[in-house]
Formats: sequence, C-alpha cells, structure tokens
Amino acid sequence: MLKTDITHFPQVFKIKRIVEESPTVKTFYFPWKFTDESPGQFLMIWNFQDEKPMSISSIDRINDEVGVSVKMVGSFTQSLHKLNENDLLGLRGPYGRGFQIAGSKVLAVGGGIGMAPIAAFADEASKLGVGVDLITAATTKEEILFDKRLNITGINVMPTTDDGSHGFCGFATELAEKLIKQENYDMMVVCGPEIMMKKLLDISNQYQLPTQFSIERYMKCALGICGQCCVDDVGWRICVEGPVFWGDQLMMISEFGKYRRNSSGLKKHF
Repeated sequence: MLKTDITHFPQVFKIKRIVEESPTVKTFYFPWKFTDESPGQFLMIWNFQDEKPMSISSIDRINDEVGVSVKMVGSFTQSLHKLNENDLLGLRGPYGRGFQIAGSKVLAVGGGIGMAPIAAFADEASKLGVGVDLITAATTKEEILFDKRLNITGINVMPTTDDGSHGFCGFATELAEKLIKQENYDMMVVCGPEIMMKKLLDISNQYQLPTQFSIERYMKCALGICGQCCVDDVGWRICVEGPVFWGDQLMMISEFGKYRRNSSGLKKHF
C-alpha cells in the first residue's frame, strides 16, 4: 500500500481489475490506502520505462480501491492497454489541487477523457447530497464514458455526441448554455479539450456562474520543481497550483485556450 507520508517514489501495485470503458479507454483499478485524496487530483503512472500523469477517475473508500482511466493515444498508453489484471505498475501521488465540492446543485461537463476527473467529482458530490447534472461529451456513441456507472448513483447523466448517435446532437457547450439558462446552478465544474473549456469559461462569465476547470499541461516531476508545466504570465505550476482553477484565475492565464507548450517548451497552438 502507498504510505500516508508520500515519499515521491513510485510504489509498485498489482492491477486489481480492468474495465473497458470504450474502444479507446480502459480504467485500471488498484488497491489503495486512502488519506485525503480528492477528485481532480492525479497520479503519476510508471510502466518501468516512462512515467505520465493520469487523473483519478474513481475514489472508492468502501472497497479501498482507486481507479485511473487511460485513453490510448501513444506508445506509453498503448503499453498500459496491453496489461492484464495482476500485472504490475508503479504509482506515486496523489498530486495537485482537486475540485472543491460546494452548493446544492452543480452542473458538471466532461469532454472525452476529461470525463475522468469529472466522474470522480460527480461520485463524491453525489455522496455528499449534492444534486449533479452531468454532461458527458464524445464524438460518437461508442466513446461516451461512464454513463452506466454514473446513472446507477442517481446522477442525471446527459450524453452529447458530435454525430448525434447518442443523446444530444451537438457540442457540450451548446447543451451547457441551454441548461444554465433554464436551471439554477450554484456552480459548474469542467474538464475536456481546452477549446471547449475556453468557450465554457466565456459562458460562465456571461451568466456569472462560479466555475472550476481542470486543465492539462506537459508534466515531468509533479512536484513543482522542473517548471515544465508552468503557464506564461503568472508562472503557476499546473502540478502544484492546479490542475484545478477557478474561472477568475484562468482569466489571468493568457495562454489558456490559445496554446500550450510541448516537451521541448515550444508553443503548440490549438
């Protein structure tokens, strides 16, 4: 088990179980000794060759297990998708600042693999008696994540697909704005493609709805030492001051919705 006093060295775990969420996403569950983990935090996953950050997608204190959902996009994630139950992985963390759970009714919006921290938030908020309307967005029906799991908990799940194959036909931003006009939400929480989040930042400002956003940048150490994930202007480290920020904080990050930096520090525009 991971020690409660984080050593920042990977602890080796056996994969307890694997759930295939979609053709490109699998959730890996590990036995876990919980301390103060919160939705929105992330773990560093080590495949004994390389290490990458992954959002916590499930916090199960009853069964003492934590889940991490992985979308297959490159060589590292491909190596994880080849693993089986009882295979080994190194984990360290959790790291970063997670979501704050507040209010009595919340709108949650997750796009693609951005649904991972949103699912963890929705689970935790629901357990605390918070009403959650959740928009889960994907390009097509087969890529919708966690809708069955979340429906069981009583969360109001509203799938949206770009091609109209399931649920609302259109973008998550369209449905979110429609709901914000109709309902009385105390807060919104968001994670997904940055272009989507930029639009929802504009919407949240327009309707004066307090909103938390989980953003992504290239990370190496997760300790705030290497500076790889710093954002321009304010110099915040996403691994320490984030990955979750309130909307008024995001307004201070000039690069948000415009560009990010790759592993070499070069700008990559959206």
